[in-house]
Amino acid sequence: MKEIIKSSSTRIKTGLALLAGILIIGYIDSFFLMWLLFGGLLVIAISESQKLYQMKVDSIYFYVGVLWFAAYFYPNAEDLTFIAAIIFASILAYTKTLDKKIFLPLFYPTASFLFLLTLYAEYGVMSLLWLLVIVAGADIGAYFVGKSMGKTKFCETSPNKTVEGVAGGLLVATLFGIVFAIDNISIFGSIIISLLVALASVFGDLFESYLKREADVKDSGNILPGHGGILDRTDGYLFGGVVMLFILRAVL
Repeated sequence: MKEIIKSSSTRIKTGLALLAGILIIGYIDSFFLMWLLFGGLLVIAISESQKLYQMKVDSIYFYVGVLWFAAYFYPNAEDLTFIAAIIFASILAYTKTLDKKIFLPLFYPTASFLFLLTLYAEYGVMSLLWLLVIVAGADIGAYFVGKSMGKTKFCETSPNKTVEGVAGGLLVATLFGIVFAIDNISIFGSIIISLLVALASVFGDLFESYLKREADVKDSGNILPGHGGILDRTDGYLFGGVVMLFILRAVL
């Protein structure tokens, strides 16, 4: 275990620095600040996603910028994804010149960031903290359990991911989720929601791994030492946040 921690020192230091920054912003609990944070992360994520999708459409930044500005005022921000898709489709049909790959970063990662913003707007900062500990628990549990006792390969997309690691991650995530569940959620409910969100985060990680393999790159970027890019660090949240918002709307 000591060797694992030592070999991951850079990753751990970066993770702690990120956690400290997120907790400070969460403590301030300002919609504008959260909107600004997610918007900044989205810009970087768009740049990284273009590399993964092997495309270069500079106009996407303008469209996403307008979309994100509108999200500050519109209550159900995730709905704007479909408005943007209709606009893209209309432009494509009229001009026949729009690069069809522009739809890809609209849905991943843009739509997922809109879901995260809506999750915060509807259920408050504690819902983001709950999401944070679930996905972090899944990641930490999978990493250490996989490193120490993982033997069975989970799938072809991510050869380093093991069944033992995934199981350990789901267990840790569920335990964390029970402790940090938001109000009005029963113990049973917190177990189910935490487990499903953690499972979604696993497949969020797998999806990004698939994109990286298709693009033949190791990381989506290099902005975060020991972690890679923004998408490398947020992939689980981009899937988990969608699932959490969907479930919370169904049960609350």
